[in-house]
Formats: sequence, C-alpha cells, structure tokens
Amino acid sequence: MISMPENVKYIISQLEKSGYEAYAVGGCIRDSLMGLTPHDWDVTTSALPQQVLSSLDAHNIIDSGMKHGTVTVKLGQDLYEITTFRADGEYTDCRRPDSVSFVTSLTEDLARRDFTMNAIAYNDKAGVCDPFSGEQDLKNRLIRCVGDPDKRFGEDALRILRALRFASRLGFEIEEKTSLSLHKNAYLLDNISAERKCSELLQIIDGEYAEKVLIDYSDVLSVVIPEISPMIGFEQHNPHHIYDVWQHTVKVIVNSPHGKVSRLSAMFHDIGKPHCFSLDEDGVGHFKPHPGISADMSREIMNRLRLDKKTITEVSNLILYHDTRPPATDKNIRRMIHNVGAENFIALLELKKADTLAQNPETIDYKLEYIEQLRKIFAEQTKNGEQFSLKTLNINGSDLISIGITDGKTIGKTLNTLLSLVIDGELENDHDLLLNAAKNI
Repeated sequence: MISMPENVKYIISQLEKSGYEAYAVGGCIRDSLMGLTPHDWDVTTSALPQQVLSSLDAHNIIDSGMKHGTVTVKLGQDLYEITTFRADGEYTDCRRPDSVSFVTSLTEDLARRDFTMNAIAYNDKAGVCDPFSGEQDLKNRLIRCVGDPDKRFGEDALRILRALRFASRLGFEIEEKTSLSLHKNAYLLDNISAERKCSELLQIIDGEYAEKVLIDYSDVLSVVIPEISPMIGFEQHNPHHIYDVWQHTVKVIVNSPHGKVSRLSAMFHDIGKPHCFSLDEDGVGHFKPHPGISADMSREIMNRLRLDKKTITEVSNLILYHDTRPPATDKNIRRMIHNVGAENFIALLELKKADTLAQNPETIDYKLEYIEQLRKIFAEQTKNGEQFSLKTLNINGSDLISIGITDGKTIGKTLNTLLSLVIDGELENDHDLLLNAAKNI
C-alpha cells in the first residue's frame, strides 16, 4: 500500500463523499513505488472544477487554472493541485494544448500523460490503477512513452528533455521506440523557451547517471546548444588526451562536484577547442587560446539560456583560468584567488582536478600533485588571513577622495593598482602605507 499524506487522503475522501472518483496521480505515485519520498502530491478526479469547489468549499481555493480543469487547494502550508479527468486538444505550439475537454474515464486521463511511469494513479479503495504497465516499467528501470512517442513529443517537445532528465537522475534505460523518437524529434526543441530548456539541462548534467545520457543523446543536446556539435568526434591528437573533445568533456562533467556552477564550468570549459586547433610539424594537436575562447563562448551561451549574471560571471571566470599552471607560490595563488574570487577558488581546483582525471592516465600524476599543492597553500593563506580583495583592502574610495583623488575611474584604477601591489607582496595591507602609496601613483 502507498502511504499518502493525511491532507491528500482528506481531499480524496471529500470528493468521494460527494460522489466522485479521486486518485493521487503522477510523480508522487511513481516516487512512492520506487521507495522515494514525493515532493508534491497531485490529485485527479471525475469532478468538474466547480464540483471540486463545492466539495471543498470550506478551504482556501486558488482557481486560476480552472479553464484547464485545475483547482489548487491550500491545506496548512501545502498546496495541492486537483485536476479533472481530461483529454487534450491539438498542440500547435509544441508545449500546451490549445484546448482541453473533460472526460469521465481515469484511463482516458492517464492516456494523455508523457511516460508510463507517470501514468499511474492510486487511492486506498482502488489500489494502484496502471492501465499502461508503468509499474512494470519502473521495475524494469525503463522510460517508455504512453502510446505513440512521436505524438507525445509532438504535443510537448519539452518531454524530450524530461526523458533525458529522468534517465540521468534515475539511471533508467530509454525504451527503443521512445529513444528513436527522441533523436528523430529533437528539432522540436526549437519551439521551447530558453528558460525551460535550461532548467531541464541543468538537471540532466547534474544527474548521478549523466555520463551515458550525455554520450548517447549528444545530438539532442546539440539542438539546445549547437556549439556542442563540433566537439563530438573531434580528436585531440595530443599525448595528454585519450578522448575526443566531447567524450573528455563528459568525463569532466561527471568527475565534477554536483551543483550548477561546477557542472556548467565543466560542460563549457573546452567548448572553444574545435575553433582554435592546430597541428605542429610532429602531428601533435594544440589548443593554446582555448580557455579565453571557451570563456567567451560560454558567456554567450549562458546569456542565451537566460542564466543569471552571477552564474555567468562565476562560470566564465573559472573557464578562463582552468588551464593556468603558474608555479605554486604564495604570490601566484593570491593572484589566482583575485582572478576568480576566494569563494570560487576551491571550485577552480575542483575543475582542474576533474579536467585532469579525464586526461591520459599516464600524464596526470604531476598535475594532481600540483593541484594538491595549490590546495594546501590556499588553506594556509586562509588560516593566516592572507587572501586579499578590494573588500579586504585597508583603504577605500572615501580615503582616496580625502587626498584629492575624486574622479571615479581614477579611484578604481588606483585601488586595483594598490591591490596588485599587496597581492604581489610589494606593499603591506596597512592603511597609512596604502594612502601614502596612493599619493605617488
């Protein structure tokens, strides 16, 4: 038996008392059958929206979705969506039905859903209602469209990325016909907003089982980010590498810590390589300007995906400096910290480590040792308070104004010059010394 929250049981019982069918449905049942704790509980019912209102008239109702058959009920601090059994009309925008019609059959309602594992309903009286064998597909760890995959993806192209997200998160295989349809209909993703594609993409690259998905469905991802396409199959012809650029990139992604900034940095860190490849006279491949090119390209892609400015800045900075390898000295590490920010320095080290682990195993030992050197010096500097930024500089714009430096640009340049002197160990971070130095700049 599936254990439903008391609020869900109450909603179902109230609708049943009024003479209607009602079931918990979708992701909450899928997760329950997998032994996971659902985040949201949705209810489907034979009651029309107005009848739902009448059955639950004593409660806080949000009726903004009623024309599509959905009533939202607030019980305590939790929201529950209650949707009338329905069939969807035509999808002319590859995202939402132009119209819906209400039906009386639970099976008809489940038939409009995306994947069999999401087309399962339950209540305590009827038990599990599973007309499309979703529970068996769950046991077989299989993602299968309900009915005709071409039709399902044609209705809502975002389902293409949802399938990849489930595969990446759960480690499920995608059933053969569904998989073929994914590849065939990937172009439909052009009809989906950048924000929605980005949301799914972030979950795909952050999944525990992302590697197989990113390799097997690189053509689908290339529709979302066309810049990926030149990376696929691009051989590096370099003794430090045993994978092509995309295979290497996927290894870096899965070697990286979970999280938006880490995984995006990994995905884009070498995206500029195909654009700056050169072969020397010995047949060895080189990509010398690739960090800068990759940083610029990543910035453009992330803007296109409508990511926030903070993420764009952090990711592009990590990419810009991911391949730097100056001697591991206090001065150089302070400079590196200044470039990416103290809060992102560990992320830079993690990107370097993930990048290194995805290279030729015969060439990585000294690189890993170098990264550990950086980590130790950083820890020591943190302990001794030796990390410097404009925020920690013991002088500010007001101090410079007090000695007659009033132009905004000059103030900014002067502060950055002073910071460089402190970082390089040529000047102590002392207020009076900094003020005197400012007079001479």
